[in-house]
Amino acid sequence: MAHAHESHTKRIWNVFWILSLITIVEVALGILKPDILHLTNFLGTSPLNWIFIILTLAKAYGITWAFMHMEGEKKWFRRSVVWTAVFLICYLVTLLLIEGGYLFETLAPLVRW
Repeated sequence: MAHAHESHTKRIWNVFWILSLITIVEVALGILKPDILHLTNFLGTSPLNWIFIILTLAKAYGITWAFMHMEGEKKWFRRSVVWTAVFLICYLVTLLLIEGGYLFETLAPLVRW
């Protein structure tokens, strides 16, 4: 049975506003960079980095859910697509944080601040 064409304009605008709000929070935190979030250490990195990682994963999940039409798929297919991307992003972020810390420790004595 064919489905009638439905307008998804409201849904698209809702997703747009949610993703925009998350992006605005990320940009504001990146510009303000509060000392309590930036200069403390939590689980190997600053809480500010953890906030960025979590918000980025939330945006990636929202984009996948809304624009790849995952809400209509079977549960295990959704999980295989979304969790693969989540684990890949976590792995790449971990590598970036480790290598970035190494470069900072190695090159910091050579740079005049």
